[in-house]
Amino acid sequence: MPDQIVKPMELVCPAGTPAALRTAVDAGADTVYCGFRNETNARNFPGLNFSLKELQRGIQYASDHASNVLVAINTFAQAGKTDLWKKSIDDVAQSGAHAVILADLGMLDYAARTHPDLRLHLSVQAAAANADMVNYYAREFGVKRVVLPRVLTVQEISTINTEISCETEVFIFGGLCVMAEGRCALSSYCTGKSPNMNGVCSPPGDVSYEEHSDHLESSLSGITINQYPKGEAAAYPTLCKGRFESGGVTGYVFEDPVSLNAAHLLPALQKAGVTALKIEGRQRGKAYMAQVVSSFRKAVDALASGENVPLENLLAPLTEGQKSTKGSYQKTWR
Repeated sequence: MPDQIVKPMELVCPAGTPAALRTAVDAGADTVYCGFRNETNARNFPGLNFSLKELQRGIQYASDHASNVLVAINTFAQAGKTDLWKKSIDDVAQSGAHAVILADLGMLDYAARTHPDLRLHLSVQAAAANADMVNYYAREFGVKRVVLPRVLTVQEISTINTEISCETEVFIFGGLCVMAEGRCALSSYCTGKSPNMNGVCSPPGDVSYEEHSDHLESSLSGITINQYPKGEAAAYPTLCKGRFESGGVTGYVFEDPVSLNAAHLLPALQKAGVTALKIEGRQRGKAYMAQVVSSFRKAVDALASGENVPLENLLAPLTEGQKSTKGSYQKTWR
């Protein structure tokens, strides 16, 4: 008998601009995710994101190339101020997008009642980290796919997949957040704004750099985040990835400023029943997108054919500080 052909896992890629969307599609993305240019989007940064017309054009371009578009409305609406979120859901429903990615319970309820034919995905911001939570969202709102938080091992993901009926999507490459997905309290503590509520982490207006005789100091809202000796590259100051002195030791207390790279875990994730693989990076440029997406396209297709395409060395130059981690996929600290 011929070997059974395995369906490739879906490759879900970011797009912060219309140009990045086209680049991702051209590089082989099965699906591209993006967001509107407003506070409904957890990556609401200046110069990024889409107007409704840009989204519609992007959806048409993706459709012409056999790709899908997902729209992230993944922040939490404030009480009494839900109109913008509801309108954005209405716009997605009329745009032809493949699905909307939601986190807010109220918005999930609104979407399910108002647009029953709109496919719903659950954002990582909802932090659904066990089968009971996943099944709740699937049962109550008809959620078809859940983006699992980056706090789970491969074995935990496998166990969840045996106990749920909907699809799962996991992150495989890009920025790595603190291990409390969907609860970005540190930025809010420091600046009063967070990705969960305002769509911004470490707002540019709160960032400052100060040159000293022997070092560069980065601050966020007046709080020193890091000090860099002469010649050391300075990262963007986010509180979760700041370098602090604690207990007489100077280091990264919460999370190292490195990237997630789970490339070598693709076979294990496929075996665990994962439907889709997600690349992080809506703030990244076209060159980054082209290389990362095309590299994973080759790896996913090769895996489906029973082959192997090593990516670690190829992707190393694209990680933060040219360093990477497996994150919680392999919890050596447990």
